[in-house]
Amino acid sequence: MVTYFEASLNTISVHHVGNQSQSEMYALSDHPLVLKDELISSLLKQYFLAPFEKSVEVYHLMHSSGDLALNEIHHFATQIFEAKDKFHETSEQITKYLYKVANHPKIKSGELYVVYFKDVQIEGNLLDAIGIFKSENKETYLKVYPEKGGFAVDYEENAININKLDKGCLIFNIEKENGYKVVVIDNNSRGQDAAVYWKDDFLQLKIRNDSYNQTSNALGIYKNFVTNKIDEGFDMTKADKIDLLNRSMKYFKEKETFDMDEFADEVIANPKAIESFKTFKNQYEDEFDTKINDTFEISNNAVKKQQRIYKSVLKLDKNFHIYIHGDNKLIEKGFDDDKAMNYYKVFFKEEA
Repeated sequence: MVTYFEASLNTISVHHVGNQSQSEMYALSDHPLVLKDELISSLLKQYFLAPFEKSVEVYHLMHSSGDLALNEIHHFATQIFEAKDKFHETSEQITKYLYKVANHPKIKSGELYVVYFKDVQIEGNLLDAIGIFKSENKETYLKVYPEKGGFAVDYEENAININKLDKGCLIFNIEKENGYKVVVIDNNSRGQDAAVYWKDDFLQLKIRNDSYNQTSNALGIYKNFVTNKIDEGFDMTKADKIDLLNRSMKYFKEKETFDMDEFADEVIANPKAIESFKTFKNQYEDEFDTKINDTFEISNNAVKKQQRIYKSVLKLDKNFHIYIHGDNKLIEKGFDDDKAMNYYKVFFKEEA
């Protein structure tokens, strides 16, 4: 969790990054930005830092070769943390590097802000942090103001909405040897090949394998197994699958620590299915080079986030949705020969 009520904005440099595949250039400023008053500083802090208050996933900078020294952003961040007088010069190097790697034709041009913050809190520690932010989307704003006994309307084009940060990261001055603690925002990355450049090409991040990610990965793998894999060895209705998902969510909500054998016995409760799930988990770990421990502390934040995508709704054609929250023995599936249609029989004691 990131908080910034004690934070101060120390230095900020602004540059412009074009798209080289579109024959656009970059433009570097000669000196750091001069903020004319405290209100501007406060608005910039809100724009840059407020989106990170809900960040729970912490990353590290990395390099595919395994040699952290080859990660350019790690090199630039270290240069700033160790020699603050080189801040603006290094911000120019960061801009040139982004211009070099962001070469997909659909990547939008925009302003790049490099900011030095003091006293930003993450996981209980007040730390200096380097922020790198990019604004790609501009909006038009109307301005209404008094004029000659009435009101007039004007507008401003290509303005920035301070409540919509497009891309950003905070690099905290801690755990340098592991790639620093990093949190990231990327609001334009949904399903776009061009958008992966921010996390993958520019920053080169790996997610920290803490309790949050252990919990999230375990729930995600189990959901994938029940949804897509378990049919290969078992004849299961959708109601049965929903029951398995509900039981897993119940386990994670009630337990403080995950134990693989305990989870398998209490939730899956079928030796053949347990073996199939463990094989599925091992294949995932090998494919994505991500180890999920047999025991770990359960993260409540990860459970809450995963619960939003765990489906407990049985959709029947376009006529009915049945929400299944408990005992699947109270719902039976059958087939009506006269109507040539499937049916579900639901048992209950009283209507709400």
